[in-house]
Amino acid sequence: MTLLFELFPNLLTEKNIIDLPKWMDKKKPWEIFQKNSEDSLISQITNLIIEMGELTPKQLKNIEVEYDIKIDVTNGPVYIHPEAKIGQYITIEGPSYVGKNVEIRHSAYLRKGSWLCENSVVGHASEIKNSILLPHSKAPHFNYVGDSILGFGVNLGAGTKLSNVRNDRQSIKITLDNNLKIDTDLKKLGTLIGDFTEIGCNVVSNPGTLIMPNQSVNPNLSIKGCIF
Repeated sequence: MTLLFELFPNLLTEKNIIDLPKWMDKKKPWEIFQKNSEDSLISQITNLIIEMGELTPKQLKNIEVEYDIKIDVTNGPVYIHPEAKIGQYITIEGPSYVGKNVEIRHSAYLRKGSWLCENSVVGHASEIKNSILLPHSKAPHFNYVGDSILGFGVNLGAGTKLSNVRNDRQSIKITLDNNLKIDTDLKKLGTLIGDFTEIGCNVVSNPGTLIMPNQSVNPNLSIKGCIF
């Protein structure tokens, strides 16, 4: 089985979900964060929104007035599903996609490249940047999610931060469960968290961390490498 499906096995079973990203290299799921690729996360979001219909200026104005939010389409379009639940004082930068039954709570910040699949949650004072929240995943309280993927049903404890840049600004290496290290050639890469993993409060993950499915990470830890 390729690494993509080892981390996110529900991608194989939940085939009726229409708004999932596509990974061209299933052995290297982080390749979706390559900026210059036609299959990058940003490109896929933009193309999906064009297919589904981006918000018109009139719709943008109505949403901003109704919910007291800021929608910035300077760098790309924004799509918000009609059944998404939007709180107050939220900023969304395009290109970003907000799917069916997604809940975005008070004072959340979606930076460009945010792809929120159905039934996911971004909570109070949480920031998402160039990341994927697969269905039913949650970043509900004071979280930072940068250049990361949260698998199906993942839950981040309050205050959890997924760091995405090395202090020395070098490219980020991935360590697999056999201790094989792979240079991703990415300067920004956070954490890939497998399906149904629970992360305790105030955990900080180092850039390039892998967490396999169904793990439970204790609170107040700094983690790196491959957790399995």
